[in-house]
Amino acid sequence: MSEERQLLRETVAALVDKHASPEAVRAAMESERGYDEKLWGLLCEQVGAAALVVPEELGGAGGELADAAVVLEELGKALVPTPLLGTTLAELALLAVGDHEPLEGLAEGTAIGTVAFDADYVINGDVADVVIGTDGENLARWTTFTATPKSTMDLTRRLSALIPGDTTVLGADPGLADTAALLMAAEQIGAASRCLDLTVAYTKDRVQFGRAIGSFQALKHRMADLYVKVSAARAVVNDAITDPSPTSASLARYFASEALSAVTAEAIQLHGGIAITWESDIQLYFKRAHGSAQLLGPPREHLRRLEAQVF
Repeated sequence: MSEERQLLRETVAALVDKHASPEAVRAAMESERGYDEKLWGLLCEQVGAAALVVPEELGGAGGELADAAVVLEELGKALVPTPLLGTTLAELALLAVGDHEPLEGLAEGTAIGTVAFDADYVINGDVADVVIGTDGENLARWTTFTATPKSTMDLTRRLSALIPGDTTVLGADPGLADTAALLMAAEQIGAASRCLDLTVAYTKDRVQFGRAIGSFQALKHRMADLYVKVSAARAVVNDAITDPSPTSASLARYFASEALSAVTAEAIQLHGGIAITWESDIQLYFKRAHGSAQLLGPPREHLRRLEAQVF
């Protein structure tokens, strides 16, 4: 990782530590827009988060997909609700078809973007200003639409059902679903690593039979296995983002989804009954794991895609 990208990671991590405590995350997810507008402003002004994939000549930061992935990974660690994923995907869609007019507002963070892969479940659809629809072959801008918020298990990610009104065909889809899979995978790796850290810390503090439960060999082995699973998944995701392709995107999405699901399931077990109470943050990670696994194509679809290339 370059020094610039490491500095980007550290800057975002510092903002998250300062402004996205567990209490702040809960307040954001229950807010009218579903995210902390003040933190979003700081991310856009101090980090240029919404401008990372936009070329400098168009008012952006001139970064790469890996830069956006780093930011999403850090936000994923604390389950920070932001419109970054949808906005980044909308920017990439507009850049692919040469429609630059909406990019200024998106890059500044004053406008929110999203891409509708499945009109029934659109990320930040109820607060989006720029909506790009795709059928897998062509992109279209939905200039008017009706949004209906969905009731979802994962309260840290706002979803809506959209019904398009007026639409304008933009051009061919450059494989946006694969890019979405890569960015989602990076976010999942962040959530998995933080959930594992929280679980390890809990087992060091929780005492049973006169000893911290983390000292029991059986639990050590379980957590070591989780560490290996997360590390392996991170390696797959990093390689996929460095050299993106349909195959690497499916690999990344599958491994990241499986790692996050495994970590959160074990976290529930190792924390015990407290993990499923509303006061515990572990239940939020568990819900994020299962909610994100169903977005943008569940793991089984990516696995079938990979199998089709072998058999």
